[in-house]
Amino acid sequence: MLNNSIIYQVDAFAEEAFKGNPAGVMLLKEEVSEAWMQNMAMEMNLSETAFVFPKNDYFEIKYYTPTVEIPLCGHATLASAHIMYSVGLVPTDRPIHFKAKGGDLVIHYENGFIAMEFPEYQVSATEIPVNFESLLGFMPKEMYKSEANWFMAIAENQKNIENCSPNFEALNANGLGHLMISAEATHKEADFVVRCFVPESGINEDPVTGSAHCALTPLWAKKLNKNNLVSHQISKRGGALMLNYSNNKVKIKGKAITVFKADLSI
Repeated sequence: MLNNSIIYQVDAFAEEAFKGNPAGVMLLKEEVSEAWMQNMAMEMNLSETAFVFPKNDYFEIKYYTPTVEIPLCGHATLASAHIMYSVGLVPTDRPIHFKAKGGDLVIHYENGFIAMEFPEYQVSATEIPVNFESLLGFMPKEMYKSEANWFMAIAENQKNIENCSPNFEALNANGLGHLMISAEATHKEADFVVRCFVPESGINEDPVTGSAHCALTPLWAKKLNKNNLVSHQISKRGGALMLNYSNNKVKIKGKAITVFKADLSI
């Protein structure tokens, strides 16, 4: 049963608590004001909080950072589906249909994993800013821009990604406030590694970023000539994403852990 008074916190793309990316989830009976959702997201102070409410034969989902609404968020979608399946709102043998500003999403429960079908983000090559190395400490070999305003820098090696320590204020001031950096993985457990910096939306480094893989997955699928890939987001908390690219769709699989649920007093 939908409940207006409970909020959940979920660690997404994780198999144990305090890993992956935490998201807030609220299951609502009906849409509430944008101002209320923004205030609640600011109160939660997580990279994203998702608000879900029913519409006929689907659910609408909205995502807020502490400062802005965003069109699409992978880990908050995973967290929301995890709660909906966990509380029995949707049986695990049925898909969840979400409508988000960033696209229509179909979610399935698959042997303990949650599988999400996301749209592909088109990418195009772009020039590398002349001051990139001074901002991030390495010079990428390629630079792209994708839909949803992501810049993507492809590094020579994984060490560049691990050692990067950007000045977030300077990134934002130089138009790179929505940046992912990625490289081919040096360990066998993954195909590529990534870190995501989003100071433009009030998030310096996002722990695990599902939506970024709408652009990363097709790019690496072409580079590595394979459609099934594993990504490791090597933030402090870290997370693993199992990926498939086919028919201009990106399938992202992961697990999630409910950390707590709380009754609102307002």
